[in-house]
Amino acid sequence: MTFNLPKEVQIVEVGPRDGLQNLSICLSIEDRIDLINQLSETGLSCIEVGSFVSKNKVPQMANTADVYRQINRKANISYPALTPNLRGLEDGLAVNIQEIAIFGSASNTFCEKNMNCSRAESIQRFQSIINTAHRHKIRVRGYLSCIVTCPYEGFISPDETTELASILYDMGCYQISLGDTTGTGTPHHIATLLNRVYTKVSSKSLAVHFHNTYGQALANVLIALQQGITVIDSAIGGLGGCPYAPGSTGNVASEDLLFMLEGCGIRTGVNLNKLIQISQTLTEKIGCKNTSHVSLSRKHDQLI
Repeated sequence: MTFNLPKEVQIVEVGPRDGLQNLSICLSIEDRIDLINQLSETGLSCIEVGSFVSKNKVPQMANTADVYRQINRKANISYPALTPNLRGLEDGLAVNIQEIAIFGSASNTFCEKNMNCSRAESIQRFQSIINTAHRHKIRVRGYLSCIVTCPYEGFISPDETTELASILYDMGCYQISLGDTTGTGTPHHIATLLNRVYTKVSSKSLAVHFHNTYGQALANVLIALQQGITVIDSAIGGLGGCPYAPGSTGNVASEDLLFMLEGCGIRTGVNLNKLIQISQTLTEKIGCKNTSHVSLSRKHDQLI
């Protein structure tokens, strides 16, 4: 049996943002800077620094501007941040951000819970953010959540997801990251969805962002790779979750993803041993369970 897999894949490390934002504690500015600087030494080409949001809503992401100012930025690495509104973009402009991300949802109810506006209103908001970003020559990435199911509405039609992905792309997002926020998607769901989305947006302009709530993340990544996807979001240590999706757990672990990609002969340019060391140190520091099977196995091997 042969698998139609890409020769090279880009890993987008979302741990410093999506991974930390759902913790019960807030890392210090210094610890967040140190984490990003360590990740910059692993060979990653894209590290999401944080989000410019209200500290009252997401206290874990407070002081992202200070973090951004003090990290050691490397010329060959992109350091995007989430900017949900024009105020967030202005904060990003003040620290010379080069790439931002916006987030929408295929579910209207989830959008109302997460952004306090309807899906239609969120689209209007995006256009002003994208237009302003493009005037400053800033690239815009679009996140699309609840691509398979919504914690409030249940199953989401592939047509709904396709419509929103197409709108974000046509508005000027260079890439759309399709997020299985609840982690309920299966390979069948993902294959069916991608085939539908491809009628509006090319695989070259898509990424995937899978949560591992039901243990399906790596299986979904594999089917996405076979379907032509070459950009995968992941979080070190499998950290993450969404405060507006009760019960959802972390992202696919970067270490597990990298181990699988290397085992498939796919190049990433990322050093697995360095990722494991950073993951183990970080999760011990914050007192959080490391859900990466690879990191846990390596730690066990060291103890034997």
